[in-house]
Amino acid sequence: MGKSKAARALKDNEAKAIAKMLRVSPQKLNLVAQLIRGKTVPAALADLTFSKKRIARDVKKTLESAVANAENNHDLDVDSLVVAEAFVGKALVMKRFAARGRGRSSRIEKPFANLTIVVREVEEAA
Repeated sequence: MGKSKAARALKDNEAKAIAKMLRVSPQKLNLVAQLIRGKTVPAALADLTFSKKRIARDVKKTLESAVANAENNHDLDVDSLVVAEAFVGKALVMKRFAARGRGRSSRIEKPFANLTIVVREVEEAA
């Protein structure tokens, strides 16, 4: 028997992809996510390709995954996709200790982040 299938959280003209446990602070990842918000997919991919940020490579992979989900799972037109949302969340933080002077130690935090990208199909205004 079991439970019935949950309703789809997104609209019919949207698709999303999630990248979890990216080894970067959420603040740094949000700088790259801001770069692509609201842009068309080809423009966003071009910006990520030529970005100097290390994490831009992972953001590009997530965006390509969202585009592939839109094309293969939801039958959306790839040429008319726009990055509707790109938001960042906190994941776990690894705590490490480093030796300091005079026999002391200090805590080093190594944060992880999650990234969610939602692409939306928009109609061409004639």
